[in-house]
Amino acid sequence: MDRALASFDALWSPRIVTRVNDYDVRVAKVRGEHLWHAHDRTDEFFLVLEGELFISLREPAGERTVRLPRGAVFTVPRGVEHKPYSPGGAAILLFEPTGTATVGDRHEAVPEHVDATTGHPLGT
Repeated sequence: MDRALASFDALWSPRIVTRVNDYDVRVAKVRGEHLWHAHDRTDEFFLVLEGELFISLREPAGERTVRLPRGAVFTVPRGVEHKPYSPGGAAILLFEPTGTATVGDRHEAVPEHVDATTGHPLGT
């Protein structure tokens, strides 16, 4: 994984490491805030490889934030609005269906620092 992460510098711009059946295994470097968004048809799996990631969630019971240190995993359930962020920076692994957009199916305006993509092949 270190080699994959060393191959790019772009933030919030995941790289596809491999595919498992109809799912992408993606790695990304993150710092600062992503955006509020939701994936209506799929859950989203996060594994923190380096640093610390926070994910704010808007759930029926209210808003909460989950803190994910290095090695932690978390799955955002389909349809739940969420906003990942990392003040100090992090490297993450994502597992989601091939073709899943990084900004979900519903989202606020996409800021310039967020790459609205379905993932880039590793090495690009």
